[in-house]
Amino acid sequence: MSAEAPRFAVFGHPIAHSLSPRIHEAFAAQLGIRLEYATIDAEPARFEAAVRQFFAEGGVGANVTLPHKHAAFAMADEHTEAARRTGVANTLTRLPDGRIKAHNTDGGGFVRDITERGGFDLRGHDALLLGAGGAAKAVAWALMDAGVQSLTIVNRTPERADEVADAIGEPARCHTRYWDGLEGECFDLIVNATSIGVTGGGFDLPMSIVQDHSTAYDLCYGASAAEFKGWAVAAGVRPDWFRDGLGMLVEQAADAFEAWHGQRPDTDPVYRELRQRY
Repeated sequence: MSAEAPRFAVFGHPIAHSLSPRIHEAFAAQLGIRLEYATIDAEPARFEAAVRQFFAEGGVGANVTLPHKHAAFAMADEHTEAARRTGVANTLTRLPDGRIKAHNTDGGGFVRDITERGGFDLRGHDALLLGAGGAAKAVAWALMDAGVQSLTIVNRTPERADEVADAIGEPARCHTRYWDGLEGECFDLIVNATSIGVTGGGFDLPMSIVQDHSTAYDLCYGASAAEFKGWAVAAGVRPDWFRDGLGMLVEQAADAFEAWHGQRPDTDPVYRELRQRY
């Protein structure tokens, strides 16, 4: 009788819509790895208990999505550098001694998608980041590491944007503006890391911030990216210079998969298959 397949899961609330099981199962099939991958819906009050129960019952690794990324970081015993800098985690691993290690693969996934798949060289460009939540923090650090000339962060609650910029600590390159204080600025790259596409609302930003060569990127994908894409194209971004976050989702999953299994999957066929549907 064969041993049970190693167990993995993604935690969120809600979580039924998650593509993570499909992505990790595709990676596993590609590399001939056996695994079980489930979705676990955990309300915030139950999140830590649910994760600890999962690991106590033999779980090996977990992905974490909204609204649990800060809690995932807080409950971990060890943290990768990417997780430590952002204070949030999207991946947890049970170590051999039972302790929990937190990872953050969002920033790396974003950079690989926009540079390797999207062909956008971030070096020397001026970037605008909308939002200051968990994913935005990871993207902010990743943009700085990738060599942007400047990074401007805006958020509806400006204090949260200030916190991200202060944590990065490079005021000459990374600074904040008020949401309604962008008139007269222009950017090569505009990244939406807000929840507007999911929760509703509009992008009441001056269209003058877009240049004729600007690229726009939404961390959401599919229908959730439609609102930002509509604004960006109306402001002058070429439709083929707009990217949504599906590629980032696949790339960050590949980082988690490699951390767990020691092998890196080929992300392109998985991305192409999902792109046909979303």
